[in-house]
Amino acid sequence: MNSKRTPLIAGNWKMHHGGASGVTLAGEIVALSRSVPHVELLVAPPFTVLAAIAHECDGSKVLLAAQNVHEKDKGAYTGEISAAMLVDSGCTWVILGHSERRQMFGDTDAWVARKTAAALEAGLSPIVCVGETLEEREQGKTLEVVLRQVAAVTEVLAKASLPVAIAYEPVWAIGTGKVAGPAEAEEVHAAIRAALAKVAPALAEKTRILYGGSLKPDNADALLACTNVDGGLIGGASLDASQFGAIARAAEGLAIRFPS
Repeated sequence: MNSKRTPLIAGNWKMHHGGASGVTLAGEIVALSRSVPHVELLVAPPFTVLAAIAHECDGSKVLLAAQNVHEKDKGAYTGEISAAMLVDSGCTWVILGHSERRQMFGDTDAWVARKTAAALEAGLSPIVCVGETLEEREQGKTLEVVLRQVAAVTEVLAKASLPVAIAYEPVWAIGTGKVAGPAEAEEVHAAIRAALAKVAPALAEKTRILYGGSLKPDNADALLACTNVDGGLIGGASLDASQFGAIARAAEGLAIRFPS
């Protein structure tokens, strides 16, 4: 963890807590946010509960994100949500290019780049997800795949005046219980930052690179301590306030230990 960048602990709720239970969970996270003043917390609930959770988080420092966005600002796109609609719902961030979107719904590098541009134009900060499959890792293609995905959005991110983040999520570690070790995570995170620096040193310095592969309370300290790991994109553990809070407190402890 680099003391120049405020840690970001983001919870991706996926297709869970889309109603009253989401509002309850958000309230619990608002309460725990008071105990981690050196860390930014973010929640990404389903579309159905965004506005209600925005109200629940009003006045707190908990950030609200959507899990996806359409590249167009309006039109005949049944079932889609525009960036402007997300802003109206209270969002300030959006997750883009998650591995599940890439694998299940056909999000390509080019499509993720267009969505990233649309989000930034509307005033939404993006968390752009990148990562390799198990097959790609076994073939030694991890950096090739990840840096290709990063390159697709680098020029767009370099023009941004808003905060931006990249989440490295080794696909083989999502929901499997497997996890990249600290050395493996740091290698990829460092390569991502170096790639950003080649385009814009300032972008590399300010971009928070999150780890997103089965980050849990029992491995949070080791992973978050890596120099180029600036927080986490949490899946399963974000659905429970106590687990999410434990990860946030690990980040808080590191931030206090290594102040800017």
